[in-house]
Amino acid sequence: MGNAPGSLESLRRTNRLRVLQTVQSRGAASRADIVRLTGLSRTTVSSLVAELVSESLLVERPDQQPPPASPNGGRPATLLTLDPGAGGFLGMHFGHDGLRVAVADLSCTVLDEEQRTMDVEEHVGDAFGHACEMAARLLGRLDLAVSRVVGLGVAVSAPVRHDSGAIASPSPLKGWDDVNVAEELDRRLGLPVYVGNDANLGAVAEWMFGAGRGVDDFVYVMLSDGIGSGIMLNGRLHLGATGTAGELGHVVVSPYGFVCRCGNRGCLETVAGGRALTAALSQVTGPNTTLDDVLRLARAGDPGARRAVQDAGRAVGRALSGLCTMLNPRLIIVGGRTGAAGEPLLDGIRASLAREVSPPVNGSVGIVPGSLGERAEVLGAIALAHRMTPAAALTGRAGGSAAGTGTAGGRVI
Repeated sequence: MGNAPGSLESLRRTNRLRVLQTVQSRGAASRADIVRLTGLSRTTVSSLVAELVSESLLVERPDQQPPPASPNGGRPATLLTLDPGAGGFLGMHFGHDGLRVAVADLSCTVLDEEQRTMDVEEHVGDAFGHACEMAARLLGRLDLAVSRVVGLGVAVSAPVRHDSGAIASPSPLKGWDDVNVAEELDRRLGLPVYVGNDANLGAVAEWMFGAGRGVDDFVYVMLSDGIGSGIMLNGRLHLGATGTAGELGHVVVSPYGFVCRCGNRGCLETVAGGRALTAALSQVTGPNTTLDDVLRLARAGDPGARRAVQDAGRAVGRALSGLCTMLNPRLIIVGGRTGAAGEPLLDGIRASLAREVSPPVNGSVGIVPGSLGERAEVLGAIALAHRMTPAAALTGRAGGSAAGTGTAGGRVI
């Protein structure tokens, strides 16, 4: 019996962390959500939430969008988030042709961000240097000390080994083979670093903040210079045995087509990637045509641009057909730069799925645009840091000591 008080106090500390982790994993949660997800009693949750709110570890956020009132006239639930003012997260996205860096508070609200166009593939060291300079500039503008940043999430346009945070080899980003992004940024910034593939993190962002909110089975397709996808199954990101699931851009859709940078022939990226789209239209618009030109012309109704984009959509649909048949997702969410092309792209995807997927499966799959645009990947990086940082480290007072600096691998759980 002498150990009982200590055991009860230990249990209470554990339950405090469970409540915090539940709010953390969802971004925002009601008291009823916490009861349902933790299995704790309503009385226990009510007591713990009151305690955490009084300590300014959780806050009620009337600015968050709660679910509508119940049909019987009940009031909508009040959502809780981590205290936004208790610190911040950094997010970085290393794409093929540029960087984006953002700072968010602990409720994942972006406070400021910057982007820079550069050849990330050819200048690995410069890319890290510029990203750290951008982060320092943003933190300075916000008057947020780096010591108050509790985690850095990084999205990279390459497969990431989820046991180490290193880029898998061979990498579609030239010059990035075996680069350990987590170690490099930890060395430069002294922060806990969490790394993931950008398409996977785009899926996480759409699930937490965008078109996939409330949907636990969907495929996020990122169409840009490269092509990737993130697969959400039962509310969890599917990474595969080595962390490289979702490499949609290297599904062969044209066996006698162009040679891909991966060494195969006729990969989806060679047909529907940014370079393929600009090459298709440059025959009409000239050799200096950019992807932005293609998208602008398509949105303006130019017949050639619309045809190029629709053909790309059909190729994407062919690559997705087997995935849809096997996994039966509820949604296909289309994002990335090319996702801004809109209906011609989506119509092409729908046409291929209608032709190549059985009616019962095809009829249950919605094809929708992403709602986060080109920012999805950096928002996903922030979401990764938010989800992976230990709850005790988010507060420093949540029933355990704050985590020190150090490197973490790139698993998304």
